[in-house]
Formats: sequence, structure tokens, C-alpha cells
Amino acid sequence: MPIVEFNHVTKTYTSGDHVLNALDDVSFTLDEGKFVVILGPSGAGKSTLLNMLGGLDSPTSGTIRVNGKDIARLSANELADYRASTVGFVFQFYNLIPTLTVHENVRLVQEISPNYISATDMIAEVGLSDHLHNFPAELSGGEQQRISIARALAKNPNILLCDEPTGALDSETGVMVLKLLLKMARDHGKT
Repeated sequence: MPIVEFNHVTKTYTSGDHVLNALDDVSFTLDEGKFVVILGPSGAGKSTLLNMLGGLDSPTSGTIRVNGKDIARLSANELADYRASTVGFVFQFYNLIPTLTVHENVRLVQEISPNYISATDMIAEVGLSDHLHNFPAELSGGEQQRISIARALAKNPNILLCDEPTGALDSETGVMVLKLLLKMARDHGKT
């Protein structure tokens, strides 16, 4: 049975007389442990799709099932639990808390995730062990992105959603991060 099922999902945004279908009748399934890349030009709806799968937005029509549950029908509290226990996010713009150190930013997930992985271990996985006590402003964009990835992985989610996870990385570091994400899918059954 698939872990994710999108069935005829449409997301429409309306502004005055202007109507925009960010997604139009999208259907697909994902099995557990699969590594999937969604490609398309800017404005094609990739981030909208990730936001809906992450429970941050809901479809205008259609259903999104995760482990058999239609997440669009979950209450606000159920959605919060879903986001805390099932989904990890790597946002395009990092979303690190500027007043917390690297270690504190990653360790935050221990407050919400019952199955977290050590923050120190995940920071080491992205090659930034020597930056544990630095603040985000003391890091390059690529280092901030790697900390964002470490935080998402430390949550130990079943589903990891990454919006341009290698966008700020040089090619060598990008390959390292992609190998880590593939390892999580292959060796740990993460989707």
C-alpha cells in the first residue's frame, strides 16, 4: 500500500477576477522508502504540492491520503500532530531561529518528535560539527541550508519534504547532501 496518494488534487488561488490553478488534477502515489524528485519551471506548483503534502495548505478539490488518512480532513490539532510526527521540512529559506545556536536549532525537534535522532549526530552527517555553537548569521547560505537539512532529518520523519535542498550548495556539497537523503530513503525507509 502506498504511503502517499494524491487523487485528482487541484489547488486554485483567486485574487479579484484572476484565477490561478497552481495544481490541476494531479494524481500520483508514493511507496515507503522512495526517493522522488519533482522537476518543473518556476511557478509550476512544486512548492504548493509540498505544502499540501506537509499539511501546511489544503487542496481546493481532490484528496491527499497519507497512510490511508485524508489529511485535508484532519482537525487543526490532528494536523499539528501529523506535522510533528510524520513530516520533516527543508524549506527554501531555511527558517532557522537567529537567536539559537546551530545545535539549539537542530535540537528543537526533540520537543515535538517522539523518535528524534541526536542533533549532534545529524549535524555531523551534514559536515558541520565544528559549527555547533555558531549562530545562523555566522554561517554561509549553504551552511544554513545544511543545518536546515540536519534539523529536518533529526526529527526522524517518515516523509521528508525538501524544497530546493541543494539550491545554495556548491556541487560537491550538493552531492554529499543528496547521498545523505538517498541513504535515509534506502537504509531507513524514509520517503
